[in-house]
Amino acid sequence: MRRLLIFVVIMFALSAAVLGWVWQEMHRYMQTPIALEQNIPSFVVAKGTSFNRMLEGLEQASIIGHPFYFKAYARLNKLGVKIKAGEYFIEKDQTPAQLLMMMVNGEAVQHSFTIIEGTTFKQLRASLESQADLIKQTLKGKTDAEILTALGVTEPHLEGLFLADTFQIERDSTDLALLERSYKALQQALTSSWQARDASLPYQSPYEALIMASIVEKETAVAEERPLIAGVFIKRLSIGMRLQTDPTVIYGIGDKYQGNITRKDLRTPTPYNTYTINGLPPTPIAMVGREAISAALNPEVTKALYFVAKGDGYHQFSPSLAKHNQAVREYQLKRKQQYRSTPE
Repeated sequence: MRRLLIFVVIMFALSAAVLGWVWQEMHRYMQTPIALEQNIPSFVVAKGTSFNRMLEGLEQASIIGHPFYFKAYARLNKLGVKIKAGEYFIEKDQTPAQLLMMMVNGEAVQHSFTIIEGTTFKQLRASLESQADLIKQTLKGKTDAEILTALGVTEPHLEGLFLADTFQIERDSTDLALLERSYKALQQALTSSWQARDASLPYQSPYEALIMASIVEKETAVAEERPLIAGVFIKRLSIGMRLQTDPTVIYGIGDKYQGNITRKDLRTPTPYNTYTINGLPPTPIAMVGREAISAALNPEVTKALYFVAKGDGYHQFSPSLAKHNQAVREYQLKRKQQYRSTPE
């Protein structure tokens, strides 16, 4: 009986020693910087991936060398079920414990996706589809009407509904989710400016202000000119003058546009030809940024009715047709360039 007791005590002591050694080695490993055998920029944990499958992936990628310790540490700290899907950047000198906590906290790599001011929805859609390795494609092949339904919006047309801005997204974010974020951002910016507007502005709705913002966006890339250009168009509307702005004509021509506007184009009626229609076109003609929205709803009060491109990105503004024609001769005809925004 005494020998059995001694044996049990010895085995208990040995087990405790082994467990203590394993415990110590586990913590030592988890706190030792990962020695990568090759440059691994990131590791992806796909949605629905189990902890064991994720662990296999880490081992196969030679990111961790002792999966037993990694798994034991995660289980003992009840972290295995808390790992979040995403793409994770493996940093130099990062420890396995830090890697585990990064995955638990969902500190996934953020990628930038930019919607450029002045682009059309067709161009935006092409840009989304070109990022198929990053953005999950759920809208490919769907019609504009189907996308409007998926977004759950009431506007009649997709054009101009998405704020031109840079968005941070994770790998495998869906194209629909990105459009939803951009749409909400646009609505917030538009609502804020609309509520602070001068009530005398000739817009019947925020959507009409958005249409004007898209025209301003296409007319100039110079931020400080936008309120003045908006002011010119507001003045034209207030006196019953047609907007007569070339970007709307180009939008109405669509894919047939070859790079030059002809006199025939200016005379050919389309819903977007502001040389032949009164007031605003039926929808925006491009995506807009916050500055264009602000300009449309905070236009500069001006005597100018005309403007012409000077060739350096800026415009010359004139209060009369005579002065405008003089500016055209000075800035455009000398350079043999077509002029824009010249009411007949």
